[in-house]
Amino acid sequence: MTTQQTADEVHGETMARASYASGTSLTALLGETIGENLRRCAARWSDHEALVDLGEGVRYSYEALDVAVDDVARSLLAAGMAKGDRVAVWSPNRWEWVLVQFATARIGVILVNVNPAYRTHELQYAINQSGSRMLFAVPTFKTSDYRAMVDSVRAELPALERVVYFGTPDWDAFTGARSDATALARREAQLAFDDAINIQYTSGTTGSPKGATLTHHNIVNNAFFVGEGCRLTDQDRVCIPVPFYHCFGMVMGNLACVTHGSTIVIPAPSFDPAATLRAVASERCTSLLGVPTMFIAELALADFADYDLSSLRTGIMAGSPCPTEVMRRCINDMHMSEVTICYGMTETSPVSTQTAFDDPVVKRVSTVGRVMPHVEVKIVDPDGLVVPRGVKGEFCTRGYSVMLGYWDNPEKTAEAIDEAGWMRTGDLATMDEDGYLDISGRIKDLIIRGGENVYPREVEEFLYTHPDIIDVQVIGVPDDHYGEEVAAWVIAREGAEMNAEVLREFCAEKIARQKIPKYVVVVTEFPMTVTGKVRKIEMRNQSVELLGLAKSSA
Repeated sequence: MTTQQTADEVHGETMARASYASGTSLTALLGETIGENLRRCAARWSDHEALVDLGEGVRYSYEALDVAVDDVARSLLAAGMAKGDRVAVWSPNRWEWVLVQFATARIGVILVNVNPAYRTHELQYAINQSGSRMLFAVPTFKTSDYRAMVDSVRAELPALERVVYFGTPDWDAFTGARSDATALARREAQLAFDDAINIQYTSGTTGSPKGATLTHHNIVNNAFFVGEGCRLTDQDRVCIPVPFYHCFGMVMGNLACVTHGSTIVIPAPSFDPAATLRAVASERCTSLLGVPTMFIAELALADFADYDLSSLRTGIMAGSPCPTEVMRRCINDMHMSEVTICYGMTETSPVSTQTAFDDPVVKRVSTVGRVMPHVEVKIVDPDGLVVPRGVKGEFCTRGYSVMLGYWDNPEKTAEAIDEAGWMRTGDLATMDEDGYLDISGRIKDLIIRGGENVYPREVEEFLYTHPDIIDVQVIGVPDDHYGEEVAAWVIAREGAEMNAEVLREFCAEKIARQKIPKYVVVVTEFPMTVTGKVRKIEMRNQSVELLGLAKSSA
């Protein structure tokens, strides 16, 4: 039995009738803290390169990384950080971010990831809601003055005792004061792998963000099995342009590398398509991570053909559904023959399903793979009953990867995780007879036009076949007659004629009438989160104004 086999494969057709799968595996879960895992892996691959920050010109071997993490951990102890205290980091990707990530874990301090795109109101909320005692940040980045923003709300952060800025004398002063090694050893002896170790704030569309609280066991195992799915070894070099503040960067990137002795390559502090491809070429990266919009931007570079990407073998595409044509170009033009698709959410550490390196191409371009080892998944109807295979329903998952809950928010936790331990994702999905999952989109993004369901991703996949469309997002907008109408936001090739009439003509007789966009908004970019996810709620709100639909939405 392989690590990718599911229970229904083993037991035959009994389970094949229901949209349920269990990821059985001969590979055991890792029963260790993040700190223990780093020590073990550093001892095994001591001389191997662990971390490369191209923007800062910093390189660490595994042995040097382990020592540097110890030093930062001892500095945190000297600063009075106790087990269970919260320490926040508000910064783009840098080598210090990685040290803080592993050092907090080493002493049982909970790392609070703060989105670098947050501004004063959101920062104030995250620091106060988590009760963070320390904050690590950059002083400035691009047009953002982080120091000024912190100063402007410092009086409103009663729990915050100290701010340390990367790349400044603050960092030097912080790392210059350390407790002794004995104190560190005592603290490490007090830790358990089920301890909370990370709080990640979800970008909710309504209400305040919720802090998904994850354990050592959650994320070190998810990272390990994602890396297994990519066949990572100590010979791999992984280019990570996705942000560390998000699970994609810090778990599927940093932790997946460390659990396999692979090299973390930071191409730039924030995503830059040219810098990413330069890093792949210069560092001979074998794996590249990104959300679909990142790959689209890389493939669209005018000098794309000039980059030597022949070292690439694998990678991960996640965060949102991948257009089929984009996946095919990654395989054919970027040499990522073993690229995998991962699906999940912050609350599940994050990955629940992944395609395998040897899956048929049709599965890798049309599904998000099968259930991960040691994880269960099911598809349910609105009453919570498991639906037959091939029938749409809500994707639910259960297992080691499900979060402890939302930090200091038992009510929202109870809404998300039922009494049996199932996490309800809010995503629409179907499971085929072989156990592969297809994500149709968010339940809340479903367009109901005149009583008929329209799934945005289905329309988007068709519109991607238009030769003049670089990227497209489909949303529902209010309509007096049908309740909702279909609108498409399009990024078109330069000089192309693109409007509603052109698009409707392209769609005529090819897709059902109710799926054809009534409105087309041509843009140069989409409103995005820092992780590259499209903000469809914001697009809907803007469309109401741009298209004069305010009356319809009343």
